[in-house]
This record gives sequence, C-alpha cells and structure tokens, in this order.
Amino acid sequence: MLNFHLSNSADRNATVSISTLRAPAAPQMGLPDAEVTFRRFLAATRETLHETLQSKHGDDYAQALIAGDPEIDMEQIGRELPRANVVYLSSKGEVLYASPKIVEVIINPDGTEKERRDPVDVPGNVNDQQVPIHWTGKKMKKQDAVRKFVFQRSIQLRHVDGLTYDFMYGMAKELHEENAMVLLGGGAKGKDPLIFHANGSPYHGFLEGRVDSLRYQLLLRLSHLELKRPA
Repeated sequence: MLNFHLSNSADRNATVSISTLRAPAAPQMGLPDAEVTFRRFLAATRETLHETLQSKHGDDYAQALIAGDPEIDMEQIGRELPRANVVYLSSKGEVLYASPKIVEVIINPDGTEKERRDPVDVPGNVNDQQVPIHWTGKKMKKQDAVRKFVFQRSIQLRHVDGLTYDFMYGMAKELHEENAMVLLGGGAKGKDPLIFHANGSPYHGFLEGRVDSLRYQLLLRLSHLELKRPA
C-alpha cells in the first residue's frame, strides 16, 4: 500500500493511501475438474529460420521446401523445453555476452529522431517523503476530459483515519457537484507530471470525485497521451 501527501483547494495537505483492488479470478481453461498444464515446445532452430534458408537457397526457395523440407529439423523441433533463459541478440543475430548499453532516443511529434542520449535517472515524486501532490485548480468537465486525454490507469484513493475522511470527502463533494475533474501536479510548484517510482512513466493526473450520502470515491485518472487536432 502506497501513501503520499495530497493537497486540496485550500492548499492544505494530508496523507492519503492508494488502494489496490484484487482482480477477479480468471476463468479456468480445460475440462471440468481437470487440471490444465502449460508446456513449451521448440518450434524452430537457427538453421530453419527464414534468414538462414534465404542465405542457403536464395530469395525464392519454395522448390527447396517442397523437395527436401529444410525448414524442419526432425531431431529438434517438437522437443519439450523444461526451462528457458533469456538471450539477447545483436542486429546480426549474434549472442551478446555483455549487457547492451541503453540509449534514450528522443522522437519528434512527426516521428523523426531528435536526439540520442544516455538515460537520466528520474526519481518518483508520489510518496510520503517529499512535497505533496498539488491541487492545481485547473478543472475540466468530465465529458471534455475524456475527449482530450486517453486514460491508461485509474487508482482509487482512500483515507487513513477520520480526519483524512473529512479531508477527502470535501474534495470529492466539490468535484462531484461541479461534474469536473481537477489536474494534479507534482514538484515544489505543482507543475511536474506524476511519477510513481524511479524512472517510471510520467502521467497527467486528474482527480475525479463522487459522493453518495456519506460515502465517497476519489479516483485518480492517469494519462500520458493527449489528443490534439493535426495542424
């Protein structure tokens, strides 16, 4: 359970909690009362891949497939694999015996490459040890928000005691009555995107509130994709 500081419209902050909901159990596959086990089998070897066959028989090797079945290794294909290890290959298909160097590639909006650089470690800013997540006051009607942003995640916020219940109920009620969502911001000035862990994805965070008598819901909607009309 993750706790972090959250401020309200009056710039008062409190510690709130993120609740993780358990997903319902997936439906069982197979026959009733019968256990299903998954196994891995070898589908191809290096000698039966397209690139190898192309180098041996040329681009048009259909006749070679009919005459001799070079794409099938009778001794290897179909063997059960008890365990498998991850192996990294170069662009030439050669095994890399050392970890590859990670390079951050910056892409322009039109899809062209802008620059390459070494990755920079970015700390998370959603925690209970730094400045609170700010209520920026920038509100947007719900129907407008869902047309402008693609929301990838939704997180339910919970109170940790009676005082934070009043704190969070007040925020939920304000948003519920206005049928709006408010933008949250990280950092000292509340202008940074929300990052939940080190080197995590930056998100635009929108807070949605719902109330029903004395019950409330505060939902944090997360998006890193804004929809814009093409120029």
